[in-house]
Amino acid sequence: MDQENIKPYLITDMNQRKAIVIGAGIAGIASAIRLARKGYKVTVFEKNSYPGGKMSEFRAGGFRFDTGPSLFTLPELADELFVLCGRNPRDYFTYSGLENSCKYFYADGTVVVAYTDRGRFAAELEEKCGEPAANTIGFLDKCRELYELTANVFIFSPFSRLSNLMTDDSKRVARNFRKLNAFNTMHGVISAHFADARVRQLFDRYSTYNGSNPYKAPGTMNVIAHLEHNLGAWFPDRGMYSVVEALVRLAEEMGVEFQFNNYVRLVLADGKRIAGVTAGEYYYRADVFVSDSDIVPFYNKLLNMKVPLWYSASDRSSSALIFYWGIGGTFPALDLHNIFFSRDYPEEFRCIARGTVSNDPTVYVFISSKRVQGDSPEGCENWFVMINVPENRGQDWDGIVSRARSDILARLLRETGRDIGSLIKVERVLDPRGIEEKTVSYRGSLYGSSSNSKFSAFRRHPNQRSRFENLFFTGGSVHPGGGIPLCLASAGIVAGLVPDA
Repeated sequence: MDQENIKPYLITDMNQRKAIVIGAGIAGIASAIRLARKGYKVTVFEKNSYPGGKMSEFRAGGFRFDTGPSLFTLPELADELFVLCGRNPRDYFTYSGLENSCKYFYADGTVVVAYTDRGRFAAELEEKCGEPAANTIGFLDKCRELYELTANVFIFSPFSRLSNLMTDDSKRVARNFRKLNAFNTMHGVISAHFADARVRQLFDRYSTYNGSNPYKAPGTMNVIAHLEHNLGAWFPDRGMYSVVEALVRLAEEMGVEFQFNNYVRLVLADGKRIAGVTAGEYYYRADVFVSDSDIVPFYNKLLNMKVPLWYSASDRSSSALIFYWGIGGTFPALDLHNIFFSRDYPEEFRCIARGTVSNDPTVYVFISSKRVQGDSPEGCENWFVMINVPENRGQDWDGIVSRARSDILARLLRETGRDIGSLIKVERVLDPRGIEEKTVSYRGSLYGSSSNSKFSAFRRHPNQRSRFENLFFTGGSVHPGGGIPLCLASAGIVAGLVPDA
């Protein structure tokens, strides 16, 4: 870049400390709100014309589709932002509890409803799978104990800091280290609790919530099931994107400036501090900088540095292949969230590890129009159809998409008895290439590094490094991880590290 052609950006209020946030994903927006609350004048740069990152929406042919996250857990983390700013969150968005978090369809014809009432859920597993209810209750109790033991250390604190490792919570984790099941796999722990293969597959699935493999990820990851089955699941009354819209509205009320269609091209360092960024034809200075970008492109392209070796050595998380289908028909047997399990779950993950896609993948179907009136025309449904796939390694994605589409339609025909392909009125496709392009996620990985190692928590990029004292990191590729709750938690951690303006 020719530095001589970069113009300085004129800042009016020279007395107010400035903060720049790179990326308007949900973690970036939440960070901006928290920094504005701390007294900073915040500017958010976003390469796209819209906020939300992976949590976006689009409309086509009378259908509305949420593009990314589809389940709302720990909603109090979003509410907290409004309360922090003296607002009533219900004036901005509303959500309702779900009677069941998912409906599971197995290849042998078994159908299991995952009720959010855990007693009812345990009874369902006993009735449909023959798994004693006491086994399910006992396992969920262990998941709760694991969450209560680890949350303050692994989710809501800057884990990498030595001072954090000396807290009472950290000492309690050390005293109860065996309860973490860090040296057992998720699947191994689950198998010790459940005899039925269908129940094991159901709980193994939670590894995919952070793009990992249940046969490799440590047993600590079983904490994920606690959020859904002990704490509950919700859904925003106007769809997932309404959460983003509400947070942007709050941010703007707090004085945050969003610059859409304006991506940061360089992050310029001056010794141990970041001095400013270039975006468009301007150079912007600030006191604090927060990156909501994927770690790999941030280092390689913006900071012009190599990614830390300890991070680059980690496996990438899985990606997704998503078909957005406007369906000309309704399916009363389907719910808001539906899973059609593969016959051979281990093979599905072996394929992903090899960089390929199984010809019998587990299929997730999310239909927001089951809850949100107006998300599809009358007599129709909006289907978000997703399978887990490997990150982009240069595979023949056109061929993979074509084969996967045929395999998915064949599976849905067997399950529903209807030719879904003939009912598709609107179709859009998103594969790892598109995810990488739209969200600047390295290789299209959804969650940065995977959790396929007992050392994964230690290898995840921290929210601040000593290399630059005024640079902070938030979002799904850093501590504590991906998904709405963890991204909001990372914003809270960053705000705790940044001094008041």
